[in-house]
Amino acid sequence: MNVVLLHAWPLDERMWEPQLPGLRRAGFDPVTPRLYRRGASIEAWAAELLAEVGGPFVVVGASMGGYTALALARRAPERVVGMVLAGSRADADSPERRASRDEQIAILRAEGVPPDLETDVSPEELAVAQEAIRDRPDASGVVGAFGGPLLVCVGDADDIVSVEEARALADAALRGALEVFPGTGHLLTVEQPDRFGAVLLRFLEQWRT
Repeated sequence: MNVVLLHAWPLDERMWEPQLPGLRRAGFDPVTPRLYRRGASIEAWAAELLAEVGGPFVVVGASMGGYTALALARRAPERVVGMVLAGSRADADSPERRASRDEQIAILRAEGVPPDLETDVSPEELAVAQEAIRDRPDASGVVGAFGGPLLVCVGDADDIVSVEEARALADAALRGALEVFPGTGHLLTVEQPDRFGAVLLRFLEQWRT
């Protein structure tokens, strides 16, 4: 079974390196595409990914990767057999959040990557990705219609997605479940890689052959 791991912003596909050995030992085939340079919309990213990854798959998305996972399920629900959303949400950006992204995009293009962002992704790639995130459609209906198991992971110190919002997201799914990571912020897969790896493998047990 393919497991498609979709990275967060401003990181890249290397964020999944701690989880890859365990997935391979368990018999899974992890795929870690890079989301940058795929166009200016998350729907376009999803279209490209569906052409690159064959057959059915489980998709795991962290933050921006979660938005992309939902776009995959919108376009090809028959191929997405399971989903993990880590520090992600289904609703569209609020006007306040859109305005904040606009400010961030302007800074990236005028001044480059701020020193507090630990990334070597180019400022233009980061800016285009922020535009894609800002303009993504609401995917609440995708969650409600998704027929496979859906695991929502959230850190209890996440300043972007609250535990209450994550719980509501899991409750909205037909087969939803919630995993809370104590003392962890938004990038929980990076902050607690071993625990996330264990949670992920437990979730994937249902597809082991």
